[in-house]
Amino acid sequence: MGTQEIVNTIIQLVGGQDNINKVWHCMTRLRFDLLDENKVDHAAIKKLPGVLGAQMQSDQFQIIVGPKVNSWHEQLIAVLKPEAVNKKPQDKARKSLVSLFMDTVSGVFGPIVPAIAGAGMIKGLLAGLVALNVVSAKSDTVIVIDLIASGVFYFLPFFLAVSAAKIFKTNEYLAAAVAACLMYPSLTDAAKALATHQEGAVTAFWFLNAVPVSIFNYASSVIPVIFSILALSYIHRGVDRIMPDVLKTVFTPTLTLFLAALAALVIIGPTGIWLGKGLAWFIEGLFGVSSSFAGIIVGAIRPLAVLTGMHHAMTPIALQNFSDRGYDMLMPMMFMANMSIAGATFAIWTLNKDRQDKTVTLSAAISALLGITEPALFGVLTRYKKAFIAATIASSVASAFVGFFGVRLYGYILSSIFSLPAYIGPYFIFALSGVGIALVLSYSLTLLLVGKSESLHIASQKLQ
Repeated sequence: MGTQEIVNTIIQLVGGQDNINKVWHCMTRLRFDLLDENKVDHAAIKKLPGVLGAQMQSDQFQIIVGPKVNSWHEQLIAVLKPEAVNKKPQDKARKSLVSLFMDTVSGVFGPIVPAIAGAGMIKGLLAGLVALNVVSAKSDTVIVIDLIASGVFYFLPFFLAVSAAKIFKTNEYLAAAVAACLMYPSLTDAAKALATHQEGAVTAFWFLNAVPVSIFNYASSVIPVIFSILALSYIHRGVDRIMPDVLKTVFTPTLTLFLAALAALVIIGPTGIWLGKGLAWFIEGLFGVSSSFAGIIVGAIRPLAVLTGMHHAMTPIALQNFSDRGYDMLMPMMFMANMSIAGATFAIWTLNKDRQDKTVTLSAAISALLGITEPALFGVLTRYKKAFIAATIASSVASAFVGFFGVRLYGYILSSIFSLPAYIGPYFIFALSGVGIALVLSYSLTLLLVGKSESLHIASQKLQ
């Protein structure tokens, strides 16, 4: 049986084209959003050549096929009718906003996990080498390695735009063009000038002397880009619907790009940035109440803040604390959150039986341990919501612990396992204990919350 024949069979076994609302893929799995999950013939799908497993998880039907998933996905998309993958589910229970958000982020980040996992590993190892004084932070070697590792994160909006365009069923090149507007030097240079208080710096460009385009740096941003591409998808369809056929080739993309880019620059982008700033002000106020209480809240929201890209708003608070007080208590809490994310990801690695998935998960877990949590969050924990909850609980408990004992840093450093030497002094034992709490609690909670369902899934596969 050839691949195309297998793909055609899969379509029939999941209930036919009319039952498929959306289909996408991650590194090893085809992922289906189906209208009626009861129409799926699990047993028959698992027996197909090349299929390594199949399961329902997080309101998705997943078919595990391994490294050849991209080829299968391309053949699947080629067969499906456009209306079969664009229609909205009417007979399916509506997902919660949290579940919908997590699934969307997981779908957007799934295809780009190899890039951020590889870059995250390099970045984490580099931070470790610098922290251990193996290489000088100012050497040319570090500069070269850092540009290799940091390029993916700095230009993340482009990766997100293309991936989000596939999820939202819109033109990928128009999506990249919108991201390019957010990353254009005129805007990034103005943002740098504003941040460094250069003479002549402006807070906004004025379109038609009436509409403000606020000056922000969108490098590494997540939420502004995803929502901008979501808006692009609606704008594109709307413009295409009203545009006469004779004008569509030229004027549909022209008007779509203009309106979508303007919406991103004027409304969506600034809204995402201001949400981040609001989060920063909120956190700053928590420390005025109690360090322990601040730890509970900061630890609880930190994983979600990283997931949405709003965590960058916390860094200026830490830097200001170093300047005003000579120390900071926020960064130790960020450290606890990273270790909690690492612990939960290591637990998923322990539970996972798929060899390809285990490799990716282990890489993400090690990256988180080294201070780069994006691969773990976007590539693993968004797919296992109970593991994300476990990481959040552990982060909150560990952060409250270090907050209670007043653990502090006296200089900015990456929140990595290699950061521990920076805590040597009166607070070292509490920092070390906090790391232990974060890792052990998140690992144990994930095994407890996810382990049972995962074990049942593994058992069912063996019975087949």
